[in-house]
Amino acid sequence: MTPSVTASTQPGANAPGPTSRAAAAQSRPSVAAQPQAGQALPSRRVRRSDFILTPYCRSDDRIAAWQLVNTVVPYLLLWALVMRLLAAGQPWLCAPLLVVMVLFSGRCFSLMHDCGHRSLFRTAWMNRGAGFLLGVINAIPQHPWSEGHAYHHRHNGNWELYRGPSALISVDEFLNLSPGQQRFYQFLRHPLMLFPGGFFYLVIKPRVALLLGSVDALRHAARTWRQNPRTPLNKLLSTHTSKHWYSSSQFVDLLLNNICVISGWVLLCHWLGAGRFWSVYSIVMACSAALFICIFFVQHNFETSYAHRTEGWSGLTGALDGTSLLVLPPILNWFTADIGFHNIHHLCETIPNYRLRACHERNAELLKHVQALHIRDIPDCFKFVLWDRNRDRLQSVAAALAEALAGAAGPQAPVIEARA
Repeated sequence: MTPSVTASTQPGANAPGPTSRAAAAQSRPSVAAQPQAGQALPSRRVRRSDFILTPYCRSDDRIAAWQLVNTVVPYLLLWALVMRLLAAGQPWLCAPLLVVMVLFSGRCFSLMHDCGHRSLFRTAWMNRGAGFLLGVINAIPQHPWSEGHAYHHRHNGNWELYRGPSALISVDEFLNLSPGQQRFYQFLRHPLMLFPGGFFYLVIKPRVALLLGSVDALRHAARTWRQNPRTPLNKLLSTHTSKHWYSSSQFVDLLLNNICVISGWVLLCHWLGAGRFWSVYSIVMACSAALFICIFFVQHNFETSYAHRTEGWSGLTGALDGTSLLVLPPILNWFTADIGFHNIHHLCETIPNYRLRACHERNAELLKHVQALHIRDIPDCFKFVLWDRNRDRLQSVAAALAEALAGAAGPQAPVIEARA
């Protein structure tokens, strides 16, 4: 695969240059001028220092506070309205409200994502506090999630180190699976699995992580105290390692999140009734998780995506070619906090969501070759669930099986055309 942008890895400051409004408008291409999904993209050599990013890194507490208010307050009011309608025996009126609740829940997650990058508010403690609150609303510990997400940013496009939330495997690994295992792999990565998978990701996984990690910690304590009953607590904690959290701060956030979330469940079940609460909560959590996992997936898994090995990998090329520009209607841009301008976000994650669009437009000339995706292109992205490490690209299961079959039959055998 030939990447669409051949990026230089030379470091440089994001020095802003004087650009008049007229010149900026003249050089700004429309979204429609972006390449469509599946098209070959022309090469262009750019450097990070070519982009004007620094002026857009300024966080504004007033904008951030307003975003928090206009997201959390309507979400809570919708909850109250839906519960009132259910109590009045009018469940059919709840369906459109549930759709809006899912969108607001997704926006809560998008703002939490900004807090993790310390970009929503100006100060670390305000981002930390707001992020924790939004994490409780979405039932996910914000601090551990944000540190894991930061790993994705450091290695985007390096498929030896990071393969996305779906834990994709290489073509060779897939071909070594039995037919039953191959079918199960495809089943787990079917788009419809976003809903049960999303529910597990938000509602179940953080609780299981705390439970299993705590059991592991107690076993470690028992082993240590058997060997030396006088081992101090601080040494006990410092010598314990867990695959469920990677630092004491992650454990504290996981513990507090679980306390708040489970306490909230108990209280709301008591006030609203367990049946009513869980019927609404399950739908909202499953659908909102499916929404943002889907968006995250398609922003990095598409036909021309940069999927490189560690050797020769470029972070800049990963930001430009391993990331898509997701073109959404204005209303969905608002609910997703403009995360569709994902190339800019990966070029500089400290740019708050409310400045992503302006930064993208300022750098539109440099971004005119990035891959643009529309809603109609999203289903096609879910075909690319294998990594071809030999050709540094993503591949569909159908194409991988067809190539393997053709290779096994010999060079003279006809290649079976498989539906991707």
